[in-house]
Amino acid sequence: MSTDNNENHSVLFPRLDAQSLRTLERKGTVRKTTVGEVLFNRETLQHGLFVVLSGSIDLVGVANGHESIISVLAQGEFTGELTQLSGRRSLVSCRVSTAGEVLEVDRASLRHIMQTDAVVGNLLLNAFVQRRIYLIANAVGDAVLIGSTHSSDTLRLRSFLVRNGHPYTYLDIDEDPDIQSVLDQFGIEVADIPVVICRGDMVLRAPSNAEAAVCFDLNAGVDQTDVFDAVIVGAGPSGLAAAVYGASEGLNVLVVESNAPGGQAGSSSRIENYLGFPFGISGQELADAAYIQAEKFGARLSIARSACTVQCEQHPYRIKLDDGTLIQTRTVVVATGSRYRRLDIPNVARFDGNGVYYGATQLEAPLCQGEAVVIVGGGNSAGQAAIFLSSFATKVYLLVRGPNLKTNMSKYLISRIEASPKIILKTRTTVVALEGGDRLEGIRWMDHLTGESEDHEVRRLFMMAGADPNTSWVSGCLSLDTKGFIKTGTSVLADWSLQRAPYPLETNVPGVFAVGDVRAESVKRVASAVGEGSMCIQFVHRALANQ
Repeated sequence: MSTDNNENHSVLFPRLDAQSLRTLERKGTVRKTTVGEVLFNRETLQHGLFVVLSGSIDLVGVANGHESIISVLAQGEFTGELTQLSGRRSLVSCRVSTAGEVLEVDRASLRHIMQTDAVVGNLLLNAFVQRRIYLIANAVGDAVLIGSTHSSDTLRLRSFLVRNGHPYTYLDIDEDPDIQSVLDQFGIEVADIPVVICRGDMVLRAPSNAEAAVCFDLNAGVDQTDVFDAVIVGAGPSGLAAAVYGASEGLNVLVVESNAPGGQAGSSSRIENYLGFPFGISGQELADAAYIQAEKFGARLSIARSACTVQCEQHPYRIKLDDGTLIQTRTVVVATGSRYRRLDIPNVARFDGNGVYYGATQLEAPLCQGEAVVIVGGGNSAGQAAIFLSSFATKVYLLVRGPNLKTNMSKYLISRIEASPKIILKTRTTVVALEGGDRLEGIRWMDHLTGESEDHEVRRLFMMAGADPNTSWVSGCLSLDTKGFIKTGTSVLADWSLQRAPYPLETNVPGVFAVGDVRAESVKRVASAVGEGSMCIQFVHRALANQ
């Protein structure tokens, strides 16, 4: 696992030049080191960055249950990883191998340097990102997930860890011949699967995402006496854009996300019509980059925590989370997006994660190898999924209710679908029945033009049709349209209480804004969501100035 013989060592651990070192020295403290001294370990929170001035230090990680030296850092090289931005527990330990001196820069000073010095800040940030990629690729960290390919909860937890960029080792009880020794070591029964082991000894049996988030310290601590300038609920493209622009302009920002950064767009395999990415970018990559930007500028993110209610009759506003925490804020940005609609079939919930999926990513795709799959939906997400899954599946049936794809899908996707021999388009067609026991085994669909039904032995169904807004938590506070989306701007004049007109994107409650897919009459595109999230911040500033 060592990087010392790796040709990318200089990328992962660049050496500071004299000018960059002087910049850090102005904010740091020099200290002597002794052999064997631990500068930080995997339990350390909020530790600073260390630059080797003389001597050497070892970075030590754990992968597949074995501890080993990742790299030996020499003069001019430095520690640090993305946990430096978030303040989470370190994923590696650092101990002195040769006595000497180090420069220690505390986390607050490091954040200041990254925001004010573009040269040094970019050098550090690039190294941090490359190191996280390395840790993920080599499963270095404090997480072990024991599960089964046939378990929906296993898929849920794998998706949660991947989408939150947390390295983990995955052990499949169906494929790993040595798994029994691990189960015996921790007293785990097969019935307990999936199991998460974190920090080496904490065993969580079939944990919720929230429990996993606590174990891996993914949540920002929230002092209930704090009053934020803006609380952004939802970390999809619009919420992340609001977080980046808000934090970069000096606002005290908290982002609350119920699952993982990226929202519905995070499950898109490849977005090719997003400005500036001619070769396309996956929703996950876009979300990861935006997440890092938000943390770089000082936004705080709280993961796997849901907003239950908003108390909008008093100011500061109070948002109650599912764990009972009350957050106070001067303004609110609602960016909770929408979710794909479930089939109106009684037994569909039985197959969630065991044949019925609501995203097509690198986790779901291997399950389709050598099989036929069905995708329901006629929008861009469905088109992207069809093209992506056609590289794995033998056939991809694309079912749409309408007469064609032209209404909701981009031309470039339609052209690729028409050119693919693996993708079979079925128009005016809907799923009418699902068959199977614990797992999906068959699908029946109906052609509404002919009235004929067809039965197919298909075990993978991807739902990407329709959209229901995530607005139940603001019901009774914000004005909604007939479909449950949030009204903004001039559409709330009948419910508006101030003499000034509501700002664009502002709801009927002054200082509460709605952006992205959750907003009534929004354009359901990633670029539009990002635009609304960033534009919203100028109105947040105005609302704050008027309070």
